[in-house]
Order: sequence, then structure tokens, then C-alpha cells
Amino acid sequence: MDIKGFTSAISQVATEKEIPQEKVVEIIEQAIATAYKKEYREKGEVVKAKLDHKSGEIKFWLVKTVVDEDTAVFTQEEADSDEEEELEEGKVRYNPKRHITIDEAKEIEPDIKVGEELETTLPSKYDFGRIAAQTAKQVILQKVKETERELMFNEYKDKEGEVLSGIVQRIEGKNVLMDIGKILGLLHKDEQIKGEMYRPGQRYKVYVLSVEDSPKGPSIMLSRAFPKLVSKLFELEVPEIAAGTVEIKAIAREAGSRTKIAVFSEEEGIDPVGTAVGQRGTRVSTIISELGGEKIDIIEYMESPEDFIKNALSPAKISEIEIEEGRAIVTVPEDQLSLAIGKEGQNVRLAAKLSGWRIDIKAIGRDEIEMAAEAEESEKEKEKTEREETKETEEKEEEPKKSDKEEKEEKN
Repeated sequence: MDIKGFTSAISQVATEKEIPQEKVVEIIEQAIATAYKKEYREKGEVVKAKLDHKSGEIKFWLVKTVVDEDTAVFTQEEADSDEEEELEEGKVRYNPKRHITIDEAKEIEPDIKVGEELETTLPSKYDFGRIAAQTAKQVILQKVKETERELMFNEYKDKEGEVLSGIVQRIEGKNVLMDIGKILGLLHKDEQIKGEMYRPGQRYKVYVLSVEDSPKGPSIMLSRAFPKLVSKLFELEVPEIAAGTVEIKAIAREAGSRTKIAVFSEEEGIDPVGTAVGQRGTRVSTIISELGGEKIDIIEYMESPEDFIKNALSPAKISEIEIEEGRAIVTVPEDQLSLAIGKEGQNVRLAAKLSGWRIDIKAIGRDEIEMAAEAEESEKEKEKTEREETKETEEKEEEPKKSDKEEKEEKN
């Protein structure tokens, strides 16, 4: 068997699968060690191989674990398996093919300790029989597949919570399989935008919900309905949001219909709403187009619950907001009631999700509005009068008192 040609061929295959060179060498070493044991050693032994992939030279070692006689369980029967038998904690069934006592090990390597591995050099071999070579081939194929799956899992696991561009590959029932690069992701029917039609070849932005490992490879769940898809699209479209100058404080979404998003900025001179909307609405219109025409309300986040709820209920005009016992009682003019509630309650429902408050809306008639306005005007006039009277009193108190002589002269 030509080791140099063998390793070169495997390296080429692994390179095509984008496996690191050091991992390729490790796989080859495991395969050669397996073939060596199959051809020249006994079952149950542990053989280690080291390959110099430049020269093709291979070195072999027999590996035994050093055990303490006090914790080892000795039996007359020798285990003939490659797997360790589990015993109670701290105990190990002694197998002379895999173990060596500490006293025996110290005769070979004086500084060795219990739990370490003693490596004994074995003669190098380069010729293997057909069965051993076939075994090595199977090990390589299995390890390459496992490594490829592991690397792909790690790569996409890092992309959880990110937005990727996916192309519709095929449709299975109501589920959609999308090509997101090196693998297919699943867009479940519950994660699709309501009313959106998917056809093979179409490209969409998708949110990576989760990445799970499985025997067949990474299982990747995608979403077009998740609220964070919208916030991630804003990060991609609005540089100020990506840089953190403008912050998305909250988001509420009913996919395919409407989204409310609250933005905020601590930077002086920056209008967070205007920044997110873009010049002539170019930024938000791009996102709306990506979401198939979904309406997006961009509001300014406020620290005050009353002000935040007022903004969240836009475009409705609010007369008054009272906060009590974990809920907000919102009063609106009668002609604003339907606008505040929205079609099928959508506006108030999204505002409640966005603000985190339970919102109850009540309307007041035109007469009540006029009475409230008159009462407010009267209160303002009263406050004005009180301020003027207070000012006159203070001015009188500040005038200097006249002396007795000056008072007598005035009387005469």
C-alpha cells in the first residue's frame, strides 16, 4: 500500500470538503493505527500512529493507561473488547492489554503517574493486507463525514439569531426547504409569513431560529415570522442601528400584517425615527418590500410610560393616560376610538405588546371634550391670578420701611 499516495488522495478529498489540514492528518493517523492493529496486533489493544505528512514516515506506539493496584479490579478472565467496562466510581477492571500497574510502569518510566499513558514504541510497518486496508478506508470515510458534520454544525450554530439569504429549493407539503449555503434549512409553516407564496428559485431573507445536531447533520430551523427578523433587517439597512447610535428598544409584530418598532438615541442631534425611516422613506421601504408589503410603524421610545404608550398608539390622538395597578387607562376622543383600537383590535394589541402594559381604551364625547377644555382653561386662569397676587405681595414686602421722622413729615 502506497502511504504517500494514500495520504495525498485523502488530503485532496478533505480539502474539497473544507476540512483543516491538521484534522486530515489526525483522521489518517487514526485510520492507519486501526489498520496496523488489525494486521499486526491483538484486539483490545490501543495503538497510536504519528504521520509525517511531508515525508510519509509513520511511527507507532502501544498505549497503556497506568493504574493503581488499590483501585484496579483484577480477574482471571481478560477482556477482549475495545471498550472499557464501567465499574463503581474510582474503580477500573484491569486489562493487561490496555492497563499497566504503577509499579510496572515506573520500571520503564520512573516519573510516570497514575492516570497517565505509557507509550511503548512499536516497529514501523507500511504494508497492510486487504482487510486492514478496507478497515482503514471505512475509518477515514466515517471520520471525514463526522468531521464535516461537526464543522458545519459549529459554523451554523454561530449563526443562530442572524439573518441569512436563502433560496427556495423545494416545497414539502406546507413546509419549505431553503438553500442557505452549504446546507438546507427548514422553514416550517408556522414560521412563514401569512399569505406569502413560495416558489423554487425565489430568494428571501430568513432568520436562523435554532441549529440542532442530528445523525444526518445539522438541523436548521428558519423563520420569516419571528419579530427579530425585522430588527435584524433594520440593522442591515440602517448603519446607525448597526453601530449602536440608534437603538431598537422594543418590537411587536403580527407577521404579514403590521409591526411596531420603538427606537431611541442618546446622541444629541439625532432623530431616531427619521434615521430609521431614511430619506424619503428609502430605508424602511426596502424592509417593507422584503417583508411583502407588511406595514411598519416606527415610533420613538420614551422613558415615561405615559409618553411611550401615547407614541405606541399612534396614529391615534390621545386625550389622557392614567397608570394604575399594572394597566394603562387611555382616554381618546370619540372620533379617534376606532383608530386607537385598530382593525380587529390590532393597533391596541401591538401597542400593549410593545409597551409591556395592559391598555384599556375609553372614549369621551365632544361635549365632554369641550367641558374638559374649559375646565383646563379655567384652571390655567386661576393659576395665573394666584401667581400675579403672589408677585404683588412679594413686591410689597421688599419695599424699604420708612423712618418715624419721615412719617411725621408726611403727616404735617
